[in-house]
Amino acid sequence: MPKKKKAKVRAKKPVSRVKKIKKVKKVKSSKKIVKAGKVEKLVKVGEVTHYFPHVKAAAILILRDSIKVGDRIYIKGHTTDFKEKIVSLQLEHQTIEEGKKAQEVGLLVKDRVRIGDSVYKL
Repeated sequence: MPKKKKAKVRAKKPVSRVKKIKKVKKVKSSKKIVKAGKVEKLVKVGEVTHYFPHVKAAAILILRDSIKVGDRIYIKGHTTDFKEKIVSLQLEHQTIEEGKKAQEVGLLVKDRVRIGDSVYKL
């Protein structure tokens, strides 16, 4: 008769009965900046959707309100952090004075921006 193999008994790992609870962050659409004693309230108006390095222009999707030529904006991202004044604004290769909500506009920027960077109106 063939010999029967004995089954190895393995020690069970202790089961944790505590459930992990994920914290849900509230998304704020405005921030405050303190520089040189001035407090500036920021309102998020858009998000960068593309960057064109040869012409130093960014495509921005406007999420709320509007932006106009002459407005001051603040672009903030993982490695991006600068303020500038809007000097040129385009929609489908046509120069415009104001971009409204849900439009994707192009504007000249002084520094590199990345997809997903937030655009705030000062």
